[in-house]
Amino acid sequence: MISKMTKKSHSNSLWGGRFSEPVDDFVQRFTASVSFDKRLYHHDIEGSIAHAHMLAEVGVLTPEEKNTICSGLQAIREEIEAGKFDWHVSLEDVHMNIESRLISLIGEVGKKLHTARSRNDQIATDIRLYLRDELDTLLQLKTDVLNALADLAEKHTDTIMPGYTHLQAAQPVTFGHHMMAWFEMLLRDRNRLLDCRARLNVMPLGSAALAGTTFPIDRKITARLLSFDGISENSLDAVSDRDFAIEFCAVASITISHMSRWAEELVLWSSTQFGFIDLPDRFCTGSSIMPQKKNPDVPELIRGKAGRITGNLVSMLTLMKSQPLAYNKDNQEDKEPLFDSIDTMKDVLCAMASMLPHVTPNKDKMYAAAQQGFGTATDLADYLVRKGLPFRDAHSIVGQAVACAIHENKALDQLTLAELQKFSAKIHQDVFDVLSLEGSVSARNHFGATAPEQVQLAITRGRERLQK
Repeated sequence: MISKMTKKSHSNSLWGGRFSEPVDDFVQRFTASVSFDKRLYHHDIEGSIAHAHMLAEVGVLTPEEKNTICSGLQAIREEIEAGKFDWHVSLEDVHMNIESRLISLIGEVGKKLHTARSRNDQIATDIRLYLRDELDTLLQLKTDVLNALADLAEKHTDTIMPGYTHLQAAQPVTFGHHMMAWFEMLLRDRNRLLDCRARLNVMPLGSAALAGTTFPIDRKITARLLSFDGISENSLDAVSDRDFAIEFCAVASITISHMSRWAEELVLWSSTQFGFIDLPDRFCTGSSIMPQKKNPDVPELIRGKAGRITGNLVSMLTLMKSQPLAYNKDNQEDKEPLFDSIDTMKDVLCAMASMLPHVTPNKDKMYAAAQQGFGTATDLADYLVRKGLPFRDAHSIVGQAVACAIHENKALDQLTLAELQKFSAKIHQDVFDVLSLEGSVSARNHFGATAPEQVQLAITRGRERLQK
């Protein structure tokens, strides 16, 4: 290894003036970030064009110099998008690759672009610009999933299924109500993303390396050109802050946790043991040895990707935990976990938005399952309370009735009136209205509950909240 690290590379002409020997080849590869940060090219060029306009406004560049620089940057963008741009590891990162190419295109005037800025405030700006655009994409994808959930719920406001606690049948609910529970989770995630976007939309450009610059810059001009809502207040903090990236990774982790829970239910519900739903074939795969298999690979992978996104959050938190002010090379490690979380979240949301409209509930299977497990036992207890019994006494009576039903291998509503009256004389013929699944669901007719009427109202409110 020592022998491999002794080979020397050429000095970087954009910063190598102070150095007496070239950088070791291994160090060059080890410290370079261009292999992954080149995806920031659009935002790097966008920031540079705004910076050039500002420098011209304050008299650091002439109008002609500004126009030459901006034309050169536009030409570089076209080269990159056409796949004709040569990226060089020796130039370390996206910024120096673009600046080097700019100088080769337009000559000495290209060297003036970096006046009054540093790569420290440049990368901090680039990441914010990039993440801001990606958040807008993610917000639209989340809206697509939320609309798919609302549409699915609206088709099944009165489709009865068992509600579970401890993965045991507890009380009957509607499938629409269950879908709207997912809706609420993702709507909170969407709102967290909006909060994250608001906090990241602050411009660090102008902080230079760490202390600001001696040039008479006007940061308001640059912020306006780049559509930032505010300007960073402290140059030390601005170049070293990655809170906005950590916050996104935290939001992504919460979101993928929710998506993993949904995916787990889709896996369970599509199994032979449950049979509650059917997933479209195009979102499943088969087995290389068992020809009968239809595996829910997409939900399983969504569930599995929770690990990598949560891991990215831990990486970001660990990255920042011991850094002194201001910028440190450690911060180069912020991009890969951030980019991976963005890419993974987009894939997961695309998969869910595409799959949810084609999830087909098996109404008969869900109804039959809701009939098991004595899901209307609480309704019977509530019935007795309305007849004047204290709830704890009613609870005990219903427990005895359930024990009897188990012994007789019957559902509660299959017990005769005479059998039920053995446990309380307050039970009359009208008890069978509350022991039916339909009666149980319809009786829960208040804000936030599972009655079909309330589910429809929740869907309407949900669509309205999406417009805010």
